Amino acid sequence: MRFIPVTCEDQAHMLARVGVGSVDDLFADVPEDARLARPLALPEPMGEVELSAHLMSLAKANTDASDVVSFLGGGCYDHYVPAVVDAVISKPAFFTAYTPYQPEVSQGTLQAIYEYQSMICQLTGMEVANASMYDGATAFAEAALMACRVTKRQRVLVSQSVHPEWRQTLATYVEAGTVTVTEVAGADGLADVEALAAELADDVAAIMVASPTFYGTLDDLGALGELAHEAGALLVVGTNPILLGVMEPPATYGADIVVAEGQPLGSPMSYGGPGLGVFTCRQAHLRQMPGRVAGRTTDVDGKTGFVLTFSTREQHIRREKATSNICSNHALNALAAGVYLSAVGREGLRGIAEACVAKAHYLEAALVSTGRFERAFAAPFGYEFALQYRGDVAEMQRTLVARGFFAGLDLAAFSPDDAGLVLFAVTEKRTRAELDRFVGEVSAL
Repeated sequence: MRFIPVTCEDQAHMLARVGVGSVDDLFADVPEDARLARPLALPEPMGEVELSAHLMSLAKANTDASDVVSFLGGGCYDHYVPAVVDAVISKPAFFTAYTPYQPEVSQGTLQAIYEYQSMICQLTGMEVANASMYDGATAFAEAALMACRVTKRQRVLVSQSVHPEWRQTLATYVEAGTVTVTEVAGADGLADVEALAAELADDVAAIMVASPTFYGTLDDLGALGELAHEAGALLVVGTNPILLGVMEPPATYGADIVVAEGQPLGSPMSYGGPGLGVFTCRQAHLRQMPGRVAGRTTDVDGKTGFVLTFSTREQHIRREKATSNICSNHALNALAAGVYLSAVGREGLRGIAEACVAKAHYLEAALVSTGRFERAFAAPFGYEFALQYRGDVAEMQRTLVARGFFAGLDLAAFSPDDAGLVLFAVTEKRTRAELDRFVGEVSAL
């Protein structure tokens, strides 16, 4: 967007045109005591060189994952991003988060979205993927609303093994009371199948779980799918796209809607965002899916072309018919995911996932052997796991940051019931030497 400065003459002309004498007159309806009658408390203007140095000094006050060895996860992961990803998404024709509308001028971007959708379908085993949503949390919340539209029911069951922030986002979505959310406690870090079964009734639209769970454990999706479908409900599954390199896709177990946080696919952690909401479903439910779908077609001359086939947000159709009020997807992050998947390929993704899982299991066993930690759950896990720390978690983390490590995520910050639990994530970037050095520092605590 271009910045067009306004001269004093321009301002005077506009004020005269609307019939006021000054800019302050435009705010006459704002109570006097609500107005800021002093200059903003900002430092004096700086030249470009001075400002650049100032911002660099502020940035250096942070410790990020490039300064230390990171075992942080919990929804945002330190995966390697191939150089080709930035090279492609930095091209001026692509470098926008905005969605194209005019197919006659947006063929490249629309094809990129189409390719992204196709690869996401292959990855999840689902039949339709949309052009993306804000992040995993919004995709999860939108899945709940979609399940209610599909089944014409108004209640969803959500396992408390789903990421707390995803559940918070869903709670915000349903504040208006149009959908009822029943949270069901988990068991051993997993969804509790018996507890979910006890809550099932004719008004339940979906069972909503995550595998891997917030604790990194892997649910028995087959049992959950059967449970949901016997009651006429849908199964909504949140997943990790990297793990799908080695795991059977959720569609195999009867998932009707699959969502994910797509950040691991080619987007850096970047202070926790922006994320990428992966959203997929069965073909039968296409017309109830939120967001947009890019399709491939042929023009009047028989040439291949790409268009926005479905666009069901309220801007384009009658508000009561809209399936979402999300007004822009994360097209640039979706493009990054598409480039990432193209670059690593099927075998490459499998190799990355295998490396993550193997290294995570190595570290988990090594940390338990130090005697400082004990296993929190017996369930299998992918490349993220929770351990119970025998001591003060905050003190342990402070000590290990000073020694060059982000020592996991303190889960007490999410729930007092998880006090003492530390969540570790081990990506393909971690080396054997880093893992051994970290275990050595933990042993010396």
